[in-house]
Amino acid sequence: MNVLFLFFLGLVILALGGRFYSRYVGRVIGEQKDRPTPAVTQYDGKDYVPAKPHVLFGHHFSSISGAGPILGPTMGILYGFVPAWLWIILGGIFIGAVHDFTTLFVSLQEKGRSMAQIARRTLGTAGFALFILFTIVMIVLVTSAFLTATSTALTSKWPIEKLGLSPDQTLLKTEITADGQTLGIIGGIASMSVIIITFLSPLLGYLLYVRKIKVAYAYLFAAMVCVFSVWMGIQHPVRLEPETWMIILSVYVLFAAGVPVWVILQPRDFINVQIMYLGIAGLVLGLLGGGLGGLKLNLPAFNLAEGTKQLGAVWPMLFITIACGAISGFHALVASGTSSKQLDSEKHARTIGYNGMLLESILAACVLLAVGSAFVFPEYKSLVWPEPGMGRSNPILAFSLGVGKLLNQSFSIPIALGSIFGILMVEGFVVTTLDTAVRLNRYLFEELWGLIFKKVPSLFKKFLFNSALAVALMWVLAYFNTFAALWPIFGTANQLLAALSLIAVSTWLYMRGRKNLITIIPAIFMILTTTASLLILLFTKYIPQKNVTLLVSDILLLLLSLGVVYLSLKTMMKLIKERKRKKNFGGLMGASPTV
Repeated sequence: MNVLFLFFLGLVILALGGRFYSRYVGRVIGEQKDRPTPAVTQYDGKDYVPAKPHVLFGHHFSSISGAGPILGPTMGILYGFVPAWLWIILGGIFIGAVHDFTTLFVSLQEKGRSMAQIARRTLGTAGFALFILFTIVMIVLVTSAFLTATSTALTSKWPIEKLGLSPDQTLLKTEITADGQTLGIIGGIASMSVIIITFLSPLLGYLLYVRKIKVAYAYLFAAMVCVFSVWMGIQHPVRLEPETWMIILSVYVLFAAGVPVWVILQPRDFINVQIMYLGIAGLVLGLLGGGLGGLKLNLPAFNLAEGTKQLGAVWPMLFITIACGAISGFHALVASGTSSKQLDSEKHARTIGYNGMLLESILAACVLLAVGSAFVFPEYKSLVWPEPGMGRSNPILAFSLGVGKLLNQSFSIPIALGSIFGILMVEGFVVTTLDTAVRLNRYLFEELWGLIFKKVPSLFKKFLFNSALAVALMWVLAYFNTFAALWPIFGTANQLLAALSLIAVSTWLYMRGRKNLITIIPAIFMILTTTASLLILLFTKYIPQKNVTLLVSDILLLLLSLGVVYLSLKTMMKLIKERKRKKNFGGLMGASPTV
């Protein structure tokens, strides 16, 4: 099948969803474009800071995207590109974008409160506690999975002959293995780029928020930083071991989680998103050029047997393997944790929330088509699903090589250059996701101590203590588990958080007399899917393998989610009874007296 067929069909369907269904969702939830936002009414110069729409969209999109819409499709295509594509497109429109838009909207109406705090207002103190504990566990899984993935990718090497380079090439720094094979150091280029972008981000933050330069100048500065960081990476690639990178990244996010958002988080996202935008454009143009040249998908359209062998039945496992790109609970944390505190006007909520998710779906679909057209199945499997003892799973490298091959087939760009560009697309956003996630976990720990203690100890109020707790849990889980082992339970926890967020939003809407089927139906589907996934993982993998850390995580997620679902049903039934009682009472009061 030619890549253009699924590419254009996906674009048309997503565009229709953004044009019509998003407006319907906006009417149902009651959006008002002139209503002031918490960033304006509660400005504090640290967390509540109105951001320019373009800047906030860049921060929001890079935070929700990260590596998720790249890793998920790269791994999920194992089941075949047709089921993976259907889930990305339809899930994005009717579940993922609705989830992102409604959680952002409700947080705006609740003064920028997090989803845990919103759960408290809808489900009571018990629901608040369960939601916080669940979210903390889920974020630890997110950060540990991404920490493992990025530490592997930043050390990626690949034979230069497979990159289309001759032995006397000068583009990549190389090293020679014991058996005489020459490897190009790809990950080291991304490593240097990440370091330079991070160190120069405070300067951009100063220019944007203190000197208040024009956005056009900020874009120019960001572009210059990107080019310079790549050039430095090619000239001086960083050569470290994965375990070393795990320590470096952990120490970085430990301190970055307490720095004001305008110093590093926002400006680094602003710089990184230029690479992401350019990457999406490159993928789109590559698919167009390749499709016009007859580029076809090489991986199977349906490969359910192989997917079932590696991961489990297509339902529920495909739906948790491809998380970001279709729906992601982490997006609710970003929407209610940082974006709702920076949105300058409610008229931009649908663009940031709904359309931001659709852009991620486009990215995920492009990744799917790029990987599907770049590899034959044995080569794909050796990179992403290697046999035991045959190396680490490295989906980031698989995607990067896929980009390199796509651009080579479409525009004759050297595979090595395209692969470098592909890995750069991912790495900056993994660091952003780690930064944002640890910051969100810091907020959640602070809320948890306020719930547990009548008078919170001074140590528990310090950001370094809470950041250190989040980082320590992340590092331990990442150190003792491989990426391939972490991804399924991360995906399940991520999708389960999305379901719980949709339940909280549904309850909030019902309490205000608004329709909530647009959120209830996706919530039920995701609850059933993720519960089935947790049970499958528990009984087929964690118990037989005696993996204590993941076994405990699985059981904890099950118990916490069941607790939230129980409280939600109890609250909803109570609200329904009260509404019926009031309706009946009103009918009696309005009835004509009889003689």
